[in-house]
Amino acid sequence: MARKYNWKTGCDVEATLSVIGGRWKPVLVCHLLSGRKRFGELRRLVPNATERMITLQLRELEADGVVSRHVYAEVPPRVEYEVSEYGRSLEPILVCMQDWGRDFKARRLAEESESERCAGVE
Repeated sequence: MARKYNWKTGCDVEATLSVIGGRWKPVLVCHLLSGRKRFGELRRLVPNATERMITLQLRELEADGVVSRHVYAEVPPRVEYEVSEYGRSLEPILVCMQDWGRDFKARRLAEESESERCAGVE
């Protein structure tokens, strides 16, 4: 899939985001870091993403060398996905994103709790 990114002059952060940017790519890679998964497993793990979106995101990750796709010659066909060796280099970035997200969620929940408490006082 053609992306509009200039590999010669583009920003390095933009290069990273061109590979793992979007709502579902980092989530899919996080799930695959724990081991090979079949498409149906990924669909269950990411229920808010459509089947088509998961397929498109996996294809892009595969094209960028982050995910490997294994097709088994069986009936019915079995396909499994796993993070490539190169894709494993994203693990520290994704762990930092998880940590930040956990802190952010806790902060937002605390703010909501505080505002509900204040609203109940009036």
